[in-house]
Amino acid sequence: MTGGKDKGISDAEYEIISVLWSADEPMTAQDISEREEMKKWKYSTIATLLKRMYEKGAVTYEKRGRYFYYSPLIDEQEYKTEQTKSLVSRLYNGSVKNLVAALFENKQLSGDDVKDIKDMFDLWED
Repeated sequence: MTGGKDKGISDAEYEIISVLWSADEPMTAQDISEREEMKKWKYSTIATLLKRMYEKGAVTYEKRGRYFYYSPLIDEQEYKTEQTKSLVSRLYNGSVKNLVAALFENKQLSGDDVKDIKDMFDLWED
């Protein structure tokens, strides 16, 4: 493992690591900056955020010639699972039921969403 121990990443860093997760191979800061979803970012900002992420242990790099090629050290699914648990714990006292109730009460769930959730539960019970 490289860098520091704190893998908590900011929203901006999340955007960058999402690009790395979607890539089939390591990427340079320039590669990342050329992605459509990153066009609004300056190259220097991306490079700075990659350095911070390296220091946190969220990414690693390999130097090839004069370029640094970055890869994520955080697994996407594990990160999302941990963030979901944290959200439920902080905002809903650890109750997934309270989260779903809040989504339902605020009309954040469509009829299709409810059907899909019911189908998931039916599969889970089998």
